[in-house]
Amino acid sequence: MSLAEFLSGLNQLLGTGIPMAIFSVLSAVIVILLFAMPVGGFCTYLERKVAADFQERIGPNRVGPLGLLQFFADGIKMFLKEDSISKNADRWIYNFAPSLVLAGSFGAFAVIPFSAYIIGTDLDIGVFYAMALGSLVSLGVLLGAWSSDNKWSLIGGMRGAAQIVSYEIPLGLAVLSVITISGSMSMHQLVAQQAWPSPGGVGHFWNVFHNPFMFVNFFIYFTAALAECNRTPFDLPEAESELVSGFNTEFSGMRFGLYALSEFADVILFACIASAIFLGGWHVPFFDLQSLNIGLSVGELDLSPLVQSVLMIGVFLFKVAVLVFVVMWLRWTLPRLRVDQLMNLCWKYLIPISFFNLIGAAVWTWAFEGRSILQLLGQVLGVY
Repeated sequence: MSLAEFLSGLNQLLGTGIPMAIFSVLSAVIVILLFAMPVGGFCTYLERKVAADFQERIGPNRVGPLGLLQFFADGIKMFLKEDSISKNADRWIYNFAPSLVLAGSFGAFAVIPFSAYIIGTDLDIGVFYAMALGSLVSLGVLLGAWSSDNKWSLIGGMRGAAQIVSYEIPLGLAVLSVITISGSMSMHQLVAQQAWPSPGGVGHFWNVFHNPFMFVNFFIYFTAALAECNRTPFDLPEAESELVSGFNTEFSGMRFGLYALSEFADVILFACIASAIFLGGWHVPFFDLQSLNIGLSVGELDLSPLVQSVLMIGVFLFKVAVLVFVVMWLRWTLPRLRVDQLMNLCWKYLIPISFFNLIGAAVWTWAFEGRSILQLLGQVLGVY
């Protein structure tokens, strides 16, 4: 069930005619204030703890038990910190740029299927929508850097724009290979097709294991997503040793906070997309959670869909958490690349390999009529 369908049913149940526009605004406010900001803040705490473990330090331990409220204290500091603007800055663009980055990061979550029953909206072009909204981040980074009237910020912004635009190509090719074997751009449909194979069923298991080309493209997607999020080893737009702080040097207060929050939101977004289109979303091996029936009900209301949703969300978020941890792990393990190494990796290696894999995935789909390796093995063994 999509959010729009749920809200329509709620209107009918309450016997009211509340406009969907009001529901949309309230939903956005609730998602940002009660989910996005706490999760993004907690990720900052978690990354500090991970960094401390890797470097044999303690990490946050002063504010709250185990330092759990450190991100809350940081949020208060961001709100209370003096918010200054350079004398020659373009004020309108300077104020608008962080909001554009935030909108690009959070807007794409509308098409993420957290379970078979919970999704903001099931668009037929869900993958295209998520990619388009994600590209707003590069525009916000470049505009913020240009409007700051700081040459170091401008250099960082140009690096960020070149990096993000370049790595969008292998990332898009990796995603296009998923669309090729699935025949759909609906995020919900892409996840539904990755169910555990069964006789007469439509599932072919996770796309990352569909064929060898998809397996390689998953790692290409992950590498390109790191560059899209400006994360180590691709954090050249924020190279403190060279650019003070890069594109966000002149930003302070909540403007800087929005950039920091958007960075973590971007990481979570790309992890959600990877989980949905490559790692099966809410699906687990050997079992279909949608077939689970616990036999509990309240009156005439069957509680099985509720239990299924909780389990599906748990599985989905577990996969996302693993990917986010790997991103943090890489940040404190690998050194930063040089600009020439960054561009060589994209144009000389990732793009040709991803294009070859796209052709290979298309040939595989044509030759084996869309069946995965697991389905072919099942046919050989007489299981499916």
